[in-house]
Amino acid sequence: MKQFIDFIPLILFFIVFKLDPRTVDLLGYSFQLGGIFSATEVLIASSLLVYGALWIKQKRLERNQVITLVACLFFGGLTIAFHSETFLKWKAPIVNWIFALIFLGSLFVAGKTPLIKRMMGHAINLPDAVWYKLNIAWTIFFIFSGAANLFVAFTFPSIWVDFKVFGSLAMTIVFMIAQGVYMARHIQEPPKQENKED
Repeated sequence: MKQFIDFIPLILFFIVFKLDPRTVDLLGYSFQLGGIFSATEVLIASSLLVYGALWIKQKRLERNQVITLVACLFFGGLTIAFHSETFLKWKAPIVNWIFALIFLGSLFVAGKTPLIKRMMGHAINLPDAVWYKLNIAWTIFFIFSGAANLFVAFTFPSIWVDFKVFGSLAMTIVFMIAQGVYMARHIQEPPKQENKED
């Protein structure tokens, strides 16, 4: 459920992007809705609302949420400031590649414990070799996802928003299902603790 909360701003972005341009009056102010630039404004505002609400509720944001929010503000801000969608097209590739670097880097720093094990090891018991392979798989997935977003954004500009929303979501779901199947084959029973009476 938590992962899908992160998609709320993206879905709102998609809805506004698909609207025919129109002027909306709200509280005495006029706003343009429809198209890439108003959709970017909605993306920024909804990201601030969603992550702001999560921060108020949890008193913290996860690292991936901070990266996503900062990238949204940075690339979205540049898109609006320079009135060029090129900046926003680079957001998904760069964010994916940052995640790839974080997963890969976890193998060389902080005790060399794979990031995926730090994220899921408390709930699932797997051999270290499996955690390592899963971590590499996530690294490759993020590299591929970033490259796919970049390729579609600059090769097929008429469908890049559709791909950004639905293509990325579909790739993530398929990858997570494949990960679940792979993990299910290697799950180990946690070691039993014997109760010793004094």
